[in-house]
Amino acid sequence: MARFHSDCIEGPLRTCFSIMGHFIGSHPWWFIIVPLSFSVSLGSGFYFLKDRTSNDLEEQFTPVGGPAKMERKYMEETFPGNGSTFSRLRLSRGGSYATVIATNSRNVLTAESLQEVLDVDVRIRGMVLQHHNQSFKYVDICAEVQGSCVQNDFLSAIEYNSSRIDSISLTYPWFHNGNRRVPVYLSLGSVEMNPGSSTVRSAKAVQLYYYLEDDGAKTDVWLRGFIDLVSNESPSLIQVSYSTSRSMQWEFDKTPSSVVHLFSITYTVAIAFSVLTCWRLDSVRTKLWVALCGVVSAGLAVLSAVGVLLLLGQPFVLTAASCPFLILGIGLDDMFILISSWQRTRVLDAVPDRLAEAYRDAAVSISITSLTDALALLLGCSSPFGSVRSFCLYAGVSVCFCYLYSITFLGACMAINGRREAGNRHWFTCRRSPEDSSAGSEVFRMCCVGGRYDQNTELEETDPISYIFEHFYGPCLTHKITKACVIMVYVAYLAVSIYGVLVLQEGLDVRNLALDDSYIVPYLSRQREHFSEYSCSVMVAVRQPFCYWDPDQQAQLQACISHFESLDFVNSTLAWFTSYRDYAEASSLNISSRESFHTHLPQFLQLSPTFRADLNLTAGGHVRASRFFVQMLNRTGRRRLVTGLRRAAESCPVQLLVFHPAFVYLDQDAVIVGNAVQTVLAAVAAMLMVSLVLIPGPLCSVLVTLAVCSVLLGVAGFMSLWAVSLDSISLINLIMCVGFSVDFSAHVSYAFVSSAKSDVDGKVGDALARLGRPILQGAASTVLGVAALSLSGSYIFRTFFRIVLLVSALGLLHSLVFIPVFLTVLAACRR
Repeated sequence: MARFHSDCIEGPLRTCFSIMGHFIGSHPWWFIIVPLSFSVSLGSGFYFLKDRTSNDLEEQFTPVGGPAKMERKYMEETFPGNGSTFSRLRLSRGGSYATVIATNSRNVLTAESLQEVLDVDVRIRGMVLQHHNQSFKYVDICAEVQGSCVQNDFLSAIEYNSSRIDSISLTYPWFHNGNRRVPVYLSLGSVEMNPGSSTVRSAKAVQLYYYLEDDGAKTDVWLRGFIDLVSNESPSLIQVSYSTSRSMQWEFDKTPSSVVHLFSITYTVAIAFSVLTCWRLDSVRTKLWVALCGVVSAGLAVLSAVGVLLLLGQPFVLTAASCPFLILGIGLDDMFILISSWQRTRVLDAVPDRLAEAYRDAAVSISITSLTDALALLLGCSSPFGSVRSFCLYAGVSVCFCYLYSITFLGACMAINGRREAGNRHWFTCRRSPEDSSAGSEVFRMCCVGGRYDQNTELEETDPISYIFEHFYGPCLTHKITKACVIMVYVAYLAVSIYGVLVLQEGLDVRNLALDDSYIVPYLSRQREHFSEYSCSVMVAVRQPFCYWDPDQQAQLQACISHFESLDFVNSTLAWFTSYRDYAEASSLNISSRESFHTHLPQFLQLSPTFRADLNLTAGGHVRASRFFVQMLNRTGRRRLVTGLRRAAESCPVQLLVFHPAFVYLDQDAVIVGNAVQTVLAAVAAMLMVSLVLIPGPLCSVLVTLAVCSVLLGVAGFMSLWAVSLDSISLINLIMCVGFSVDFSAHVSYAFVSSAKSDVDGKVGDALARLGRPILQGAASTVLGVAALSLSGSYIFRTFFRIVLLVSALGLLHSLVFIPVFLTVLAACRR
C-alpha cells in the first residue's frame, strides 16, 4: 500500500509549513499580539448579539419555501376572513389563545369536578389587567362571533351550570344543542360511551379555549396574566395544565439562559483535563502553559467567528450556542497533535528548528481535519432549515478561526514555552532548574528538577501511554487472532447500526423545544393522552370557478370528496355547498341553474354567516374559489397524513389544495430524510476530495472515507436506540459527525502512510505510538467539552451531547481498532 504515494501536494505543503513554523518560532510575540488584538476587535460584534438573535420557531425549524407556506399564502389571499365572525376552523396561523386542560383520573363529568372547572373559567374571564394605565378584562380583547365572545361549546351545552350534567343526554363526538351541532370531541377527552350508543358515560379531561383578538402587546399582557393566574390554581378534584399560543416561543426563548452557567463548567473541566494530561513530572518539560494556551486559542476562535458574523449582520440562532463546546474539543485535539509532534523533535535543536519540524509533522494532519470539518459544516448552509444553516455557518467559520489560531497563536505559545525549556527553566518560577540532583528530598526532585531527555536520541522521554501503544497495544492488535476478533466485532457493529437505522423515527416533537421543567410539557402530554382520537380539520380549497349547480360537475366534486373520505385517517367532511343543498331541499328551492344558484346564495349566507369566509366571490356575486373541510383521525403517522391528503388532492380532476397550520411544521418530515442524505453525502464527497489531495495514499483516502461512512451509520443507528429522532436538531449533529469522525481516522491514516517503517505491522505500531495518546486525549477532551450539556434541561443541548459522545466513542473505536486492522488486511491482500 505504501508504494503508491501521491504526495505532489502534500510534500510541498509540508515544506511550506516547515518554513512557516521556523518563522513563527523566530518571531513568536508577533503571532501572539496580533491574534489577540484581532480577536478583541472582532469580538466587538457581541455588542449586536441581542439585536441579531433570531429564535422564531417557524423561521428556524421549518423548511424555507415549504409547500405548506405556499398553501397558507394562497388561503390567506383567497379567503381573508371576516373579523366580526371568528372561526377556529378557519384560522390559517393558529390564532391568539389560551387553553386549559382539566383532568380527573376517574371522571371529570361530575357536578363537583365541573364546578371546579367553572370556577377556574370564571376567574380567567374575570381577571383584570393593566395596559398603558388602563384596566381591561377578557371580554375587552376576546375574539367575537356576532358581537359576543366565543363561547366554549361544552360549557354552553351545560349552560355554565355543573348540575345540568346529570340531566342532559350528552352525545359524542357531536351533540345537538337545539339547532346547533356542537363538536364535543374538541372539549372532552378520554371519553367512555354507554354500550351500543353514542351517549357519554364518563370523560377524564375537559379542554377550554379562550381566543383573543390579536392586539399585539395587549394580548401578550393578558396571556402572561393568564399563565400567572392558572399556575397558582390548585383545585382539589381536578388537575390543571395550561398553555397559550405564545407559550412555545416564550419557553424556547428561555433555553439560551439555561445553559449559560454550563459554559464556565465546561471551560473549567477542559482546563483541568488539558493541564492534567499535559502535566509531566519533569518541571521543565511539562506542557502546562501550552495546555492553557490551547484552551485560550479555542476561546479566541469562538470570539472572532461569532463576532465577525454578528458584525456582518448574520442572525444568531439558539443552535449556534453549541459552537463554543464544539470548537473547544476541536481546538484541544489540534493542540494535542502539535504537542505530540513537538515531543518527537530533538531537544538540542534551536526552538525555530523544533517548531519547523513539529509543523512539518503535524500541520498537514491538522489541515486535513480542519478543512474537512469546515467544508462539512459550510456545506450544511444549503439546508432548508434556518436552525441548521445558522449553526453550520457559525460553526464552520469558528473552525476556520480555530485552525488559524492553532497554527499561529498556539504555535507561538509553544515557541515561547520552548525557549523556557531550552534554558532549562522551571515551568512556574522560570528559574534555572538542575537536570539531575541526588541531593534533596523526593519532593524536591519531583517539583524542582527537570530537563531530562534521552541522551542517545536527543528526544524527550517517552510518556507511559505512548510506550504502551508502541510496545504492547500495537503488537497485540496486529496479531492474527486479534484481527479475526476485530473483524467479527465490526460485523456485529454493522448489524446493530443497520437495525437502528431501520427503526429510526422521523420528525420533531414540539415538546423537545421547551425546557424539561416547562409548564408546556405536561400540557402537551395530557393533550396527547386525552385528545388523541381526533386530529385536525384540514382545509380543502377549490381553486377554480366551478359549476356547483351542474349535476355532472357535482358528481366530479363528490367523487373527490369520496376519495378523501375513503382514506383511513379521514373521519368526515364539512362543506358549504353540501349545507347549501340541504338548505335548498328543506326550503323547496331549485338551485339547479346558474341563475337560481346565485340568486338564493346570499339568503343562505345570511342564515349561515360563517360560510361567508369559505367563499371568494366576484363583484357580481359569483363563486371564484371556495373551500371545505375534512376531519382527520389519529390513525397514521404525520408524514403519511400530509402526503396522503396532497396526493388525493392532486388525483382529483378538480383543482384542489389542502392546508392546515400544522402542515408548516409537518413539512419537515417530508424533506428531512432527503436533505440529511444529500447534505451528508456532499460532506463525505468533499472530505474524500480533501483526503485524496492531502493524504499521500489513495487507498488510505478511500479507507478514511469508508470509516467516516461507517461512523455515520453507527451514529444514526445508535442515536435511534438512544431515543433520538431524525429532525432538524439531530441533522445538525449528523453534519458535524462528518468532520468529527474524519478527525480520528485521518490522523491515523496519515501517520500510517508517513511512517518510515518498512513492514505494514511496523507502520501500524509506529502510527499508534505517535498518535494513540493525542487521539485519546482529543476524544476525551471533546467529550468533556460537551459533558456539561448532559446536565442541560434542554433536549437540543442534550442531543448535542449524545451525538458528540457517540461520534467520539465510535470515531475512537475506528481509529484505534478498526482502521489499523483493515490497513494491515488490505496490505496483505495487495501482496
